[in-house]
Amino acid sequence: MRIDQQPAYVLHARPYRETSLLLECLTREHGRLGVVARGVRGERARLRRAQLEPFQPLALGLLLRGEMATLTAVEAVGTPQRLEGDAALAGLYLNELVVRLTGRQDPLGPLFDAYAAALARLATGESISWSLRRFERDLLQATGYGLPLLHEADTGEVIEPDAWYRYQVEEGARRCAADAPRAMRGADLLALAHDRMPDPHGLKALRDLMREIIRFHLGGGELRAWRVLSMAVSRRAPAAGSDRAKPPA
Repeated sequence: MRIDQQPAYVLHARPYRETSLLLECLTREHGRLGVVARGVRGERARLRRAQLEPFQPLALGLLLRGEMATLTAVEAVGTPQRLEGDAALAGLYLNELVVRLTGRQDPLGPLFDAYAAALARLATGESISWSLRRFERDLLQATGYGLPLLHEADTGEVIEPDAWYRYQVEEGARRCAADAPRAMRGADLLALAHDRMPDPHGLKALRDLMREIIRFHLGGGELRAWRVLSMAVSRRAPAAGSDRAKPPA
């Protein structure tokens, strides 16, 4: 099947044979695709290779046969998002999330839009932690693992901001004591549901929650980006109270 002018982002690239690359791409209409980019590592293909960088919005021409596609054309369709420092690490974290938690050729239009919006937020200096929590929520929703954040799992009652809850993966929130293990405020669950950034305490609680949920959907596995982020943070002394100096995931 021939595909023309398909909106896409490159998530990951690795060498293939002497002059080619194997790409993982997120596309608007076809979800994640494995793509063979032939000849792009040669001296005469520097411009084409430069276009296949992460965070660059692209329009791809593809020939899809079976599980893999072959790149037939590539065009940059906008300004690449300039991510630096922690924002760049956060962008690579987004890429790994998509690769690990989505299947190939599963159309996920809302996820494509959420990914583009997350890159834009990171590029404009918005809170890294909050940008990642929003994307994790949207990715889980798009892949069929949406989080019930408004009602208690057992009773169906509305979650109260001032109450404390323990969130069970694939079940939802159950009321608990404030000193219970992994207890979190109802206000923080509601903040994620209503797209309102919580305070630093809430951001940490949501980060811990999303790691638990993502680890569950990975079958107990870990993301390489978590280790990279932890190492990056350990090499510097974070400024007290600085969101951008804290681990972005």
